[in-house]
Amino acid sequence: MARGPKKHLKRLNAPKKWMLDKLSGKFAPRPSAGPHKLRESMPLIVLIRNKLKYALTYNETKKVTMSRAIKVDGKVRTDMCFPTGFMDVVSIDKTGEYFRMLFDVKGRFLIHRIKKEESAYKLCNVKSVRTAAKGVPVITTHDGRTIRYPDPMIKLHDTVKVDIATNKAVDFIKFEPGNLAYITGGQNCG
Repeated sequence: MARGPKKHLKRLNAPKKWMLDKLSGKFAPRPSAGPHKLRESMPLIVLIRNKLKYALTYNETKKVTMSRAIKVDGKVRTDMCFPTGFMDVVSIDKTGEYFRMLFDVKGRFLIHRIKKEESAYKLCNVKSVRTAAKGVPVITTHDGRTIRYPDPMIKLHDTVKVDIATNKAVDFIKFEPGNLAYITGGQNCG
């Protein structure tokens, strides 16, 4: 009987969104616990080694992350299994490159290159609107952020433009017919 959290992930059981090949090993890197779910995220090692090709091996990737070169949403991440998910901004200051995690038309992860100005914000889906202790209004986003004192017009399923440096909601877009949308799960993802 298995007790406790699972620490391994077989390569064939890894999400198809990562596009890992079948024959280059038995295991795949398992994402750590973090802001995104296992099936809705990609670990940094897959991003650096397999997608961007900045490292060839596990140990090289470890050296890259431990040199504090990679930032996810403005924070240095040294855990190479840190989960990066939809709309996350991955920045590499040494090369001056910025990427946003998106989905392509088939629902696979797409690493989209962006400019420095665009890396200052991200769009987040509102997952819950509630009142915290002492009557403080709070919204929770799809990446686990908690934003206090939001605009009272923000409702469930709306999209919030979050300033990464201050973690404040700068602007919002209502969830209503006629607006452009991005499907982030299911058969029609992308």
